[in-house]
Amino acid sequence: MSIKKTKRTRHTEEFKAEALKLAELIGVAKAAKQLSLYESQLYAWRKALKHNASVSNREQELASENAKLKRLLAEQAEELEIVKKGRNLLRQASKVECYEFMLEHLISFSILRMSKVFDVSRSGFYHWLKNRHNASPRELARHALDNHVKKAFVDGKERDGARRIKVALEEGKHPYNIKTISQSMKRQGLVAKAARKFKCTTDSNHTKAISPNLLAQDFNATGPNQKWAGDITYLATSEGWLYLAVIIDLYSRQVIGWSMNERMTAELVCDALKMALFRRGFPEGVILHSDRGSQYCSNDYRELITAYKLRQSMSRKGNCWDNACVESFFHSLKVEVIQYEPIMTREKMRQTVFEYIEVDYNQTRRHSALGYLSPINFEKQNVA
Repeated sequence: MSIKKTKRTRHTEEFKAEALKLAELIGVAKAAKQLSLYESQLYAWRKALKHNASVSNREQELASENAKLKRLLAEQAEELEIVKKGRNLLRQASKVECYEFMLEHLISFSILRMSKVFDVSRSGFYHWLKNRHNASPRELARHALDNHVKKAFVDGKERDGARRIKVALEEGKHPYNIKTISQSMKRQGLVAKAARKFKCTTDSNHTKAISPNLLAQDFNATGPNQKWAGDITYLATSEGWLYLAVIIDLYSRQVIGWSMNERMTAELVCDALKMALFRRGFPEGVILHSDRGSQYCSNDYRELITAYKLRQSMSRKGNCWDNACVESFFHSLKVEVIQYEPIMTREKMRQTVFEYIEVDYNQTRRHSALGYLSPINFEKQNVA
């Protein structure tokens, strides 16, 4: 005996939804009878609908939370990008500088985000945007200050700090105090060239005679040709070392004699001394100070000193302070014209050193010990 299977009727979601609505109105039993359904079917559909509704609500909540997190991440990413591009404004930048950044990056970032990062108001930005071409007297004065300071800094070949720039501006009829100039330099990112360490040149391991220290760290002189000081330094080139010997008059700090050679011999220091003697008219009785290097103890150098009636003086062993003025000159030379330049050939180094000594250092570089005058100007003003 075969059992006849009842064909199962399938219903659409739309039919189920309407059937449940009818069941809500007239009751499950009555609706099932009218629709030729089993009550169990309606209960099952209602249970499934509630479950789907619950899942749907949770999915919506998750989607909403996900969208919110994405929005927050996007805002944070935008803020980080603003910080990355405008980090220099987050220190002590003025509102105007922040507004200028906002205007420049208006397409890339929202005004709301940039205002939040720089802690400025949107209304302030819009006010500045509307009136930015109408500069206030204070802004005009600051702009003029920055221009004067930058020009003096560039004219000084980026070597001068606030004190020397102050003197230069006063001579140009633009007096500002040190603090104002320092703030302007900081605002414009102007930093004078800084120092590095350099190699010591003195070779005092010899058996030659040593002269007494007549200078005794007294670098003051009441007139020219009373005290001279000399020394040698290494200059690195692409072709090997170039050696520079100088003679400085301690009265004005002027380099009065110099010589350069590929070898560090007695001839090098003798040539520098001959130039100094020629330039100064062969004065007698000058204290000529140096370290204890073998070149300065050589017979050739001593013969020159004796022939022109000079008085030789030497530093104590290993004491660089006994010849501090010449060490200071070498320091300035290397900091201001050599260490930031690409390595040069010997010929290029000669030209660079010559220009620094004869044009920059002697004629225009200001010395604090000379009342911020250059060596040549100091002598012009103080020597009859």
